[in-house]
Amino acid sequence: MLTFRGPGEKSGGKTSRREFLRLGGLGLAGLTLADLLQNDSRAGEQHRPKSIIYVVLNGGPSHIDMWDLKPDAPDEYRGPFKPIATKLPGVQLCEHMPLQAGMMDRLALLRGIRSVENDHFLSEVYSGLPRTSGNRPAFGSIVSRLAEEHLPSPMPPYISLNRPSSDQFEFEKPYYTGPQHGPFRPFGDSLADLKPAKSLDLLNDRRALLSSFDTLRRDLDRPGAVAGLDRFHARAVDIITSPKVREAFDLSREPVKVRESYGKGQYPHQTYKSILYPWPSEQFLLARRLVEAGARVVTLRPGDWDHHSSENGDIFLALKLLMPALDRSLFALCSDLEARGLDKDVLVVVLGEFGRTPKIGLPGPGREHWADAGCAVLFGGGLKMGQVVGETDSRAERSKSGSITFQNVMSTIYQVLGVDPGAVLADFNGRPQFVLDDRLPIAELIA
Repeated sequence: MLTFRGPGEKSGGKTSRREFLRLGGLGLAGLTLADLLQNDSRAGEQHRPKSIIYVVLNGGPSHIDMWDLKPDAPDEYRGPFKPIATKLPGVQLCEHMPLQAGMMDRLALLRGIRSVENDHFLSEVYSGLPRTSGNRPAFGSIVSRLAEEHLPSPMPPYISLNRPSSDQFEFEKPYYTGPQHGPFRPFGDSLADLKPAKSLDLLNDRRALLSSFDTLRRDLDRPGAVAGLDRFHARAVDIITSPKVREAFDLSREPVKVRESYGKGQYPHQTYKSILYPWPSEQFLLARRLVEAGARVVTLRPGDWDHHSSENGDIFLALKLLMPALDRSLFALCSDLEARGLDKDVLVVVLGEFGRTPKIGLPGPGREHWADAGCAVLFGGGLKMGQVVGETDSRAERSKSGSITFQNVMSTIYQVLGVDPGAVLADFNGRPQFVLDDRLPIAELIA
């Protein structure tokens, strides 16, 4: 993870990366990126490796209220929302997601995804494998390490728009792929507050200075860390010297009309419905800009989907606010990719760690965790769209057509991105580990 700390942030007794860079005076405020390097111009058409925008609805989106409604089920199952028709005959979605309904012929919907864990651990979501499989690298790190090629771009291949969590709930770790394959996180002062470099000659001198500092620290670093640090420094220099990278993070370059098309919205606090937070629609637009500029994997976790029921909380109020916001942002993202000719090259995946109990329970009324029948929505990437894969029973409790697992979803993603899910990496103990144990992709999606 490449993260520069802001002022006043501690680094656990060690020199932060930002402080370390400042030792060499590496910076950018006094010299614009345009002054450092001119924009690259691509000569002719180049092959473009595929990318993914991975949208995690953290907390557990309710499958039976969103994508797998059962209007004929008993009252205690079907919930308060009505289904509406979509562009696919016989397929219905929730009334609060009309934009997805209108583009269902360009989406693929997975129903009946079975997860192993029934808690808010996102191991399966980011690696395909549960915690019982040990510490497995996030799929973005696998892509960074194993993908046959990356876009000819100084962009980091793996970017997370999620702020790092406490160690117990941090699931985007590179582990044994190496620290250089961790996600770049554009937070704090990582892009905006580095000290100025006066010229390219001085910048080159500072590269040499950084290298000398590395040499002094080599015998103090654990195995593999130095290579990662070298990669961190190289990436920092790429960001500083490339207008393309810098500009990709600058949403002000987008026309107001485009920014507004991604919508606005609010969602309530998990247990206090009177506390509302703004919906982060800008993350969807930023994700599009980043993959367009060359990132291979961009992950985001918009909103809070962990709503149950309580005296103050209300899962159905939360969904009524969250669904239209997601609907607008996802529609804008997919439409934007199509308009830019990127829909075949960029895969969009929207999913959560599990669904919600089909039977409405107490206290509440509300819904709890349900690992047997989640959903996912996919768009683009060269996969076969305009279909529903999987079917649940009459109460949306379990799959009727054979379970889809997170490993199957991840194997499909790897196939799109050019990664062999049967590849083997040595873990921290030198033991060989397959990227996935179940390497079967979802056959219906493979065009």
